[in-house]
Amino acid sequence: MAVVAAPSERPVVLSLDGISLAFRGIVALDDVSLQIYQGERLAIIGPNGAGKTSLFNCISGVYRPQKGRIIFEGRDITARPPHRVTALGVGRMFQNPALFDHLTTLENLLLGRHHLVSSTWLHDLVWLGRTRSEEIAHRGAVERIIELLDLEAVRKTPVGILPYGVLKRIELGRALCMEPKLLLLDEPAAGLNQEETEDLARYLLDIEEELGITQVLIEHELRFVLDLSDRVAVLDFGRKIAEGTPAEIARDPAVIDAYLGGTSAEAG
Repeated sequence: MAVVAAPSERPVVLSLDGISLAFRGIVALDDVSLQIYQGERLAIIGPNGAGKTSLFNCISGVYRPQKGRIIFEGRDITARPPHRVTALGVGRMFQNPALFDHLTTLENLLLGRHHLVSSTWLHDLVWLGRTRSEEIAHRGAVERIIELLDLEAVRKTPVGILPYGVLKRIELGRALCMEPKLLLLDEPAAGLNQEETEDLARYLLDIEEELGITQVLIEHELRFVLDLSDRVAVLDFGRKIAEGTPAEIARDPAVIDAYLGGTSAEAG
């Protein structure tokens, strides 16, 4: 039987060192430090307004923190714009799907590969040689994601007529089509029913097993987080108040106070 290394024994993929962010005096993140290890699934939880999405925006280049550094695979990406962070291998699934309604599932997924396209408009015009081979390769990569996420039945369907649960899967698929090394999942289970949430958990496990992508997820559904994550970090009012295994987090008094409100004794 193979021995699986603990997360802390694996290489560090992403390191957050003292990240602080404020908007006109309102503190969103306060000296947050965190390490994400290769191949793990880390969950970031906390009450509304705790700073979770702000942290994702700092990682993906949408926000630039006033203090601290963000190191991805040995490169400082603190001041890099989103398209350059994406090119290095950081993909993101957004909480609300931002798809093109008039395009099919296949076409929306192909858009996730735009940064990997090397042909010019002139090559595209003549449609020969490298351009043709590149298009075939991109479509093959998309078809593999379609199969992985069970999207075959809707591959040629305009996404504007599809139900919300399927749209969330397509949003996940588009992020995977970017071929990320690190996948940021912003509330992937939000708006899903129980069956869809269970299916999502299976897909995330398949992504780890078949693609080996390191995952960081923001989620409010505690049962989903505790069942699925290798480690959990907890934010409250912009500060990291706890970090550990799901079992450790579930019984941490500070987490109970922050998440449920009131004292840990009352929560118990």
